[in-house]
Amino acid sequence: MKNIIFVVLITFLTLNSYSQITFENGYFIDNKGSQTDCLIKNMDWNNNPTEFEYKLSENSNIIHVTIQNIKEFGILNYSKYERFTVKIDRSSERINTLSFNRNPEFTEETLFLKVIIAGNATLYQYRDKNADRYFYNMDNYTEQLIFKSYKKTDTQVAQNKKYKQQLFLSLKCDDISMDDINGLEYYKKELMNLFIKYNKCKQDDFVNFEQTKKESKSLFNLYIRPGLKSSSLSIENNRKIGRDLDFGSALTFRIGLEAEYIMPFNKNKWALILEPTYQYFKTEGELADQTVKANYTSIEVPIGIRHYFYLNENSKLFINASILFHLNLNSKIEFETIQDLDIKGANNLAFGFGYNYNKKYSIELSYQTNRDIISSYFNWGSDYSGLSIIFGYNIF
Repeated sequence: MKNIIFVVLITFLTLNSYSQITFENGYFIDNKGSQTDCLIKNMDWNNNPTEFEYKLSENSNIIHVTIQNIKEFGILNYSKYERFTVKIDRSSERINTLSFNRNPEFTEETLFLKVIIAGNATLYQYRDKNADRYFYNMDNYTEQLIFKSYKKTDTQVAQNKKYKQQLFLSLKCDDISMDDINGLEYYKKELMNLFIKYNKCKQDDFVNFEQTKKESKSLFNLYIRPGLKSSSLSIENNRKIGRDLDFGSALTFRIGLEAEYIMPFNKNKWALILEPTYQYFKTEGELADQTVKANYTSIEVPIGIRHYFYLNENSKLFINASILFHLNLNSKIEFETIQDLDIKGANNLAFGFGYNYNKKYSIELSYQTNRDIISSYFNWGSDYSGLSIIFGYNIF
């Protein structure tokens, strides 16, 4: 088992180092205002970038540029970033770090802002690991839409929602009412809808970059996943010599229904997974001249994360890491002369490595780490582990 994990880790590191680099049609504008059409490495940035790589042609060298040299860049039909020097409030939204200051605490920074809606009124987003902020531009003036949580008292939290006043004063249009502003939350989708409504009201041509992104057809997949599982079990008694038993391995059938949610960033390479799975393990062994039977049936519920490595348009490899929760179904280890042991499986981890073809078919090798399935007994302990080969078919 250790060798299998080692091979999977080495494969992961190799793929991570040599995975396919995707350059897509794009452009950039330098500090002199000159536009260069090129191929840009599309990282599908979750956090706003400060640099990027490009090539002038498929066979040319890769060139690295930073925010200091570029005013604007974009990937055609996908995304666009513009450079601004703006005042930004980076106040934390974490409860335990909130201040008593209601007002934004601005610093002046030069940033690439991501264009969300481009038109008479333009909406931008800035995101990094500590902040998620929105900006808007009208009449060539760009500023942050203000939203800040703060402590009103030691036990009471309030919000500065100045963004509503900013938008009410700026987005003047017959189709936008005070109710539209009052009910507006500081979320991308709601801000997008308001800016779309305003630009339509002004009969102005606009671009919705969220709509033009070349995302996959579905962010949600549902797979039926039958397979074969090789499980092994051993038990031991900590007080009495001769009460140890290795049941060995048994090959059984398993079937699961996997829900996969593709995260909408980094070119759909990350996913959250959940797979309720029916599995069973039935075997017997000899211990001190008596037959001992292990009858272990359960519903396993792994919850985890998956990462894809694209080989080409139709093929990709993936690795998983999950934590497994267990619902035991009247499972026991049965003895002829002593009291039976009820099985109550503890949580454990699972790691998988597999291949997906055309988002329709998949095959995976999955390893479950050892767990003690009779941990509720003080004098008894066990090691139960499993190795599965799983076939997947996308039904949704």
